[in-house]
Amino acid sequence: MAISKVYFSDLRTSVKENLPSKLKRLMQSAGINDVVAARNLAAIKLHFGEKGNTAFIRPLLIRAIVEQISELGASPFLTDANTLYAGSRGDSVDHLKTAIENGFAYSVVNAPIIIADGIRGASFSKVRVDQEMIKSAYIGKDIVESDVLVSVAHFKGHELSGFGGTIKNIGMGCAARKGKLEQHSDLSPKVKKKKCVGCGDCVQHCAHEAISLKEDKANIDQKKCVGCGECILICPNSAIDVQWNADIPLFQKKMAEYTLAVLKGKKGKAFFLNFLTDITPACDCYGHSDAPIVPDIGIVASKDPVAIDQASVDLVNQQTGTSGSCLTKRMEPGEDKFRGVYPKIDWTIQLDHAEQIGIGSRKYELVTI
Repeated sequence: MAISKVYFSDLRTSVKENLPSKLKRLMQSAGINDVVAARNLAAIKLHFGEKGNTAFIRPLLIRAIVEQISELGASPFLTDANTLYAGSRGDSVDHLKTAIENGFAYSVVNAPIIIADGIRGASFSKVRVDQEMIKSAYIGKDIVESDVLVSVAHFKGHELSGFGGTIKNIGMGCAARKGKLEQHSDLSPKVKKKKCVGCGDCVQHCAHEAISLKEDKANIDQKKCVGCGECILICPNSAIDVQWNADIPLFQKKMAEYTLAVLKGKKGKAFFLNFLTDITPACDCYGHSDAPIVPDIGIVASKDPVAIDQASVDLVNQQTGTSGSCLTKRMEPGEDKFRGVYPKIDWTIQLDHAEQIGIGSRKYELVTI
């Protein structure tokens, strides 16, 4: 297996070079010039943060990434896909509003925002991969149709995958609602009978006539349901939810195979950044951010999505755990911080499977700029 290069920048700055300038130099060192060409439509995939979350990447640093791509003659846009759950980013209207309220306005980032899977998450391209878990993946259409993909991930813990980095930002983050449902569950959405008031909104909105009212409660016909998840968003009483898959290895393998689907057709046209700052124990999808489990470390960049996540895990685990955070075990340098927070989750599964299906290599050389 080839050894991939991962470029690292700490957060030290001076009067000669501020952090946005150093970020641009990191991108140049890692080969962004080889990825982005003039007139390319460049999708910058990031997480805008749920309303109330504060750990997402600073918009001013995103602006530096936008400027670097624009200087190469491309047309960058910020993007994400709508969430599966009904939060502040469940449809494009709320998603855009949340992004702007969190600081990602055009006047700040100097790029437009395009939600990749349409107003309600139903705009996708079906990408065939023929893998162990996934035969065809459902990816946000505007990401598939972009010329370049630049993944900008906030590296942090995650309650299903141990950590969330580049693979999660791409595999889960670029999936349309149908694709997110496929990764999280093998079943159709479920109705919480106690919350259902029989209003019939879901029946009217279901394009596949998979929902009916029985005894004044919504009922989903799994044979007709296509797994689009739109009923989850439509229900005014939050009475329809995902049947979450508790099989962690299955989830992580699906996520890796979705990453393969997103990168299909983008050989040599994908670039990856992980921000190892505000390393919180859980995802930015929550409406709050707990205290970081280790101190801020820096930023890494690579053309290999597996190597960059492996390097990021290693950099985190080299740190001493933060006193006063939820991390109370495995605090010493060299100990696994993510297993300290989630002792039952083996995060190596996503990296092993991604390597096995040819996405990248876990072997890397760390180059400090």
